[in-house]
Amino acid sequence: MIDLSLLHSNTVEEIDISGEYKIPEEYYQNTEIKKLDGIKVEGKVIRKENDDYQLDDYIECTITGEMIIPDSITLDNVSYPFTVEYDDFIFENSLKNENLLDILAFLWENIVLEVPLQFTKVSDLSEFHGDGWRLISEEELKKDKNPFSELLKDIEKE
Repeated sequence: MIDLSLLHSNTVEEIDISGEYKIPEEYYQNTEIKKLDGIKVEGKVIRKENDDYQLDDYIECTITGEMIIPDSITLDNVSYPFTVEYDDFIFENSLKNENLLDILAFLWENIVLEVPLQFTKVSDLSEFHGDGWRLISEEELKKDKNPFSELLKDIEKE
């Protein structure tokens, strides 16, 4: 938790939230993320006038780190580095009229948006084949004669 009371009492103009944070495993236990490492934050919380001309808590920060997720093709765990740029008001803090910022919840809300739907580090698809099938790239699909290409052309005309 980050104490914002000095900021709210105008004792300080900003609160530095820079540092390294560890996201507890409970946060990502039921997600595709297997592990979160090296979560670093560079930033600050300030008071800024919102659209209603009221002073509100405003965060300017960069969140970087690395998540371990399953490869979309091999299902092996792979490293996926990420960076999040955030600069916006924190409305939930003001609505509750609290002097605390749950930094872990804030970080998690922004990190979870960075989880890719598909990610692979496989560059050679030729090793993925079986009895009567093989995995091909998008480029190969466009180059090769597709038996459904005539049907696709008819569908595109409609």
